[in-house]
Amino acid sequence: LRHRLRARAEDRIRAARATGLRNLPLHTTAQNKIWLEIVQIALDLLAWMPMLALNGTARLWEPRRLRFRLFSAAAQLVTTGRRRILRLTRHWPWTNLITGALERLALLPNPG
Repeated sequence: LRHRLRARAEDRIRAARATGLRNLPLHTTAQNKIWLEIVQIALDLLAWMPMLALNGTARLWEPRRLRFRLFSAAAQLVTTGRRRILRLTRHWPWTNLITGALERLALLPNPG
């Protein structure tokens, strides 16, 4: 159990480095504090999104693979009839995975 917990912590550290914690890109301490807050928000999203929205092997993807397959999908945000519609490209291989994840997130109860 101790080894599994350590492996999980090391996975989170690796994800943090891949997300932007490898170096502090800005000049002042105040700016770098803001950068660290943004990285922390991204890490929280990367921790919760697979549990809530993804299924199958996509739950085990590292941040680099998620960035390439899900977050860089070409899409248009269209406003029509007071509604916003996200139009994803049909030829993208992971469009079904993205739409399934969005549907699962829409089914979650409203926390507020």
